Amino acid sequence: MLYTILLQSTGNQTGGNGMMSLLMIVALFAIFYFFIIAPQQKKQKKIKAFHDSLKNGDKVVTIGGIYGRVREIKDNSVILEVADGVRIKFDKSAISMPDGSDLNTK
Repeated sequence: MLYTILLQSTGNQTGGNGMMSLLMIVALFAIFYFFIIAPQQKKQKKIKAFHDSLKNGDKVVTIGGIYGRVREIKDNSVILEVADGVRIKFDKSAISMPDGSDLNTK
């Protein structure tokens, strides 16, 4: 479809074709921004807010599917207790939101 539009705009017609091509490029960029870039930024802010709100005792799931309870939080890492006396250190980015809502932008 875009190929056909570009072919039509390269014809020997004079007038507003240059302006129409520019308008189409701007429209495509706007569509791309509102359907891809903006929702992704919203999702990233939501995940960052979740990681910043983690506190000791929270039940979480890692992106690998390991369930645990937060026992200690450092700058970029979290120590989870996955069983009695079993603690594993994870990067904060490996912690998923417990209800899977990080996959949905609401």
